[in-house]
Amino acid sequence: MPIELRLLVYSTVLLLVLVLIQTVAGVRAKGAQVMADSRDGLSPPEGFHARALRVVDNHREGLILFAPLILVAAMTGALGATTALGAKLFFYSRLAHAVVYLLGIPKIRPLFWLVGLVGTLMVLAAVLGLA
Repeated sequence: MPIELRLLVYSTVLLLVLVLIQTVAGVRAKGAQVMADSRDGLSPPEGFHARALRVVDNHREGLILFAPLILVAAMTGALGATTALGAKLFFYSRLAHAVVYLLGIPKIRPLFWLVGLVGTLMVLAAVLGLA
């Protein structure tokens, strides 16, 4: 399997892990019964629970942009050095972004987000024949 597809799988696994972390955080913050109910009138999440929800949303948004580009690159034969580097930048920066986000470390989180975006743009450039 090409590295780009492997990193797409890893990025999907990361989303699954983040969803599980967010689920556990919700149960710990609100209780299992509350989270199992309809959640109508649920108070807004706070602290770690809120960060966990935001990191899931953020990673899902990045993955929605990244995944189709990797699949198109694989289907059209556009995989190469640029897509491999782009996929590595995306995955490893998203992993670091998630850890930093969950730990609540300020200031550097946007830098990891930006590196992930650069990786996605590199794959896009290769798909469009610009790289």
